[in-house]
Amino acid sequence: MENSFFNENTLDDLLDEIEYVYLSDNRPWIIGYSGGKDSTVVVHLVYSMLLRLDPGKRAKHVYVVSSDTMVENPLIKAYLSEMLDSLNAASAKSGLPLTAHPVRPEPGNTFWANIIGRGFPTPNLNGRFRWCTDRLKIDPSGKFIEDVIRRENKEVVVLLGVRKAESIARKRRIEGREIMGRLLNRHESIKKAFVYPPIVELTTNDVWKILLSNDRCTAWGGDNSKLVNLYTDADGECPFAGISSKDEQQQSCGNSRFGCWVCSVVKEDKSLNGFIRSGHRELIPLQQFRQWLIDLRWVPGKRENKMRGGRIYYTKDGDLGYGPFTWEARQEILTELLQLQKRIGYELITIGELRAIDAIWDEELDLSRRTLVELYYRVTGDKLPWHDLKAPLLDSAAVSEVENYAARYDIPISLIRDMILAAEKNKYFSNAKLLRNALDKAVTQHYLFEDRLRDYIYEN
Repeated sequence: MENSFFNENTLDDLLDEIEYVYLSDNRPWIIGYSGGKDSTVVVHLVYSMLLRLDPGKRAKHVYVVSSDTMVENPLIKAYLSEMLDSLNAASAKSGLPLTAHPVRPEPGNTFWANIIGRGFPTPNLNGRFRWCTDRLKIDPSGKFIEDVIRRENKEVVVLLGVRKAESIARKRRIEGREIMGRLLNRHESIKKAFVYPPIVELTTNDVWKILLSNDRCTAWGGDNSKLVNLYTDADGECPFAGISSKDEQQQSCGNSRFGCWVCSVVKEDKSLNGFIRSGHRELIPLQQFRQWLIDLRWVPGKRENKMRGGRIYYTKDGDLGYGPFTWEARQEILTELLQLQKRIGYELITIGELRAIDAIWDEELDLSRRTLVELYYRVTGDKLPWHDLKAPLLDSAAVSEVENYAARYDIPISLIRDMILAAEKNKYFSNAKLLRNALDKAVTQHYLFEDRLRDYIYEN
């Protein structure tokens, strides 16, 4: 039988521990909240503890931080927004020192800014070049934590909804970081932060037992039936755990993980597919776009044969390795994304992201400086706020002449483009060395000497 925390303990015992840790020092608390069952139960427990605590003892603030990757499943995003709003409203009404804060990556570092702007290939199934988690989730939350540390000039305690019962691997990682006899551990990467996992010993059934108590209401008045429905739709079914005929624990509701709708590090997005099977057919176009984008990284001609910065590498078969998406492929992705956004009537890419992508293209690719705004107008029929303000660097006739020159003298158009943009970027600096260095960098990129590099490799 499952080794439930509540076989030997009560809910009050757990709340007593949380209260003890809260009162033990003056370090602010930060709770990572994803909207899933584990983080929800952590917020519920802390909120319950604060409600029962004497107001005079509520001496330090609790920050509930939720990472919006900006490519969240629309159903999860709507639910999460509702929960954060209700949490803030209820906390203010009850006079609790608790506030909820959504955090996002900077517009220039979002999923689309990196895919469409810089040409990053989608993260791969094998985990190589999995750039998304750090940039979209960890960095924004880490920045928020660092800001709290700086603003309050104190160390902080980060509460995480991690549990040993989630998996054997998770259990080993947690136990590997435990300090015997202590409730707090040092944060892995933030020097002035400690980690407190209040539900570490709870089983999945324990979590659901808490969430389904009190008529399925959270401590702040939220409806956990909505959370149950999300897991049910994502899983396809929700058989709350019992004991099988073989005395083995049945699978409990809530093993799906709600991720980004464009996630490419899993072969099948089970939660997205589960939502569609349960009746959310409005998500089918997102599913189709996701698969198209994943497949695009392997389509011949859609990616450069060099890395950003011009470096090249060879595969084990001796072929040139792939780098970022070509500029043409990036325009294709943006076109398809905007068409999808227009068709489903849901914002998939923000104006801030488009402005950031436009700036990246201006600096790295676009001699006309009009490609993005014209593409947007062509697809949507609307003008971006800065559409009429963008003066071209080179008009279309000049761009054509540059392309003809490159073809006539067999010079890579990318080299000429890099040199023109380097000169434009550095022309107002009085230090001429900056321009010389930029031009030197442009003409010494690896891909320009691929034949000689290949000969050198084979000779050595």
